[in-house]
Amino acid sequence: MSLETVAEDIRDEARARAEEIREEGQERADEILADAEADAEEIREEREAEVEREIEQRREQAISSAKLEAKQARLEARRDALEGVRDDVEATIADIDGERRRSLTEALLSAAAEEFDDAESVSVYGRADDQELLEDLLEEYDGFSFAGEEDCLGGVVVESDESRVRVNNTFDSLLETVWEDNLKELSNRLFEQ
Repeated sequence: MSLETVAEDIRDEARARAEEIREEGQERADEILADAEADAEEIREEREAEVEREIEQRREQAISSAKLEAKQARLEARRDALEGVRDDVEATIADIDGERRRSLTEALLSAAAEEFDDAESVSVYGRADDQELLEDLLEEYDGFSFAGEEDCLGGVVVESDESRVRVNNTFDSLLETVWEDNLKELSNRLFEQ
């Protein structure tokens, strides 16, 4: 065997080995590329899922926030409507006059007078516009006198220094009691759904 044949055999082996190394390299590169593509796909899917979760979470937050705002707006509208009704009721009560005002005031004064002993001097306060009415009604009660104005819609505030008793029988106090006792029913009637 000649040197040339040996060199040619070595070259052939080297080419074959080089081809084998190239093919192994290509296979390894293909594997790395396939792994990288699989990793990239997995990362993309994870990111898409994260984005979808975030979108859903933000959507739920926006819906929840909108519902809360709507509820607050409804409650505020209801509160405003109830305040309007209350204002109308107060105006109607303040406008009561004539015999009706007299009989209501007389009933409230009579109920308050029951809380005091006959010997006590009793001060009666009422609405400024009702002074004449109250002075007329007080003529029937010994020891009772009109003592001044009370900021109210009508009725009386009666008190005595001797017994330290104070009775608030104003239209305002009665309205407050009735209002509180019936607010839920009133609200249900006004805002039936």
